[in-house]
Amino acid sequence: MTTRRQQLLDIAAEAFARRGFHGVSVTDLGAAAGISGPALYKHFPSKDSILAEMLVSISEELLAVGRSRAAAAAEEGPRAALAALVEWHVDFALAHKALIIVQDRDWSSLPDDARDTVRGLQRDYVDLWAHTLRELQPEVTLDRARATVHATFGLINSTPRSARVPDAEMRELLAEMAMRALDAA
Repeated sequence: MTTRRQQLLDIAAEAFARRGFHGVSVTDLGAAAGISGPALYKHFPSKDSILAEMLVSISEELLAVGRSRAAAAAEEGPRAALAALVEWHVDFALAHKALIIVQDRDWSSLPDDARDTVRGLQRDYVDLWAHTLRELQPEVTLDRARATVHATFGLINSTPRSARVPDAEMRELLAEMAMRALDAA
């Protein structure tokens, strides 16, 4: 069951994705949620804190679920672990297109402490992928593995702007393309 707080975060993500962080007021968010703008302050101290929680929580989720899925698949080998990471990220990207847009466009609006937290979580997530890739291809340097992972994320995270086919077909296409990109490392 989704909490009211999560509902508000989801509403804010959609609004920020459509109009940008600075193009949305607290009054707009309240109206979209069916409450007054000031009623949002019962849940969040500020609009900045909404953006911060939104982007920190997705970074935490990507890392935690990525670690879990990679570990579960690792028994089958590094290729299975890498495929599990790809599957997870593709599923996330298709389900959370608005969050990807907000992350890309409104990064500079993120408060400094939240930006530092998100950067750290994202570094850990990239390293999870890079180390998994190096288990499969030990000759690849860590820097090249990280660059390959970032390029793969670019491919997958283009979904909000590039998906022209149904999600099931896009899921298959992205997973196949991502695995090929990782194999090219």
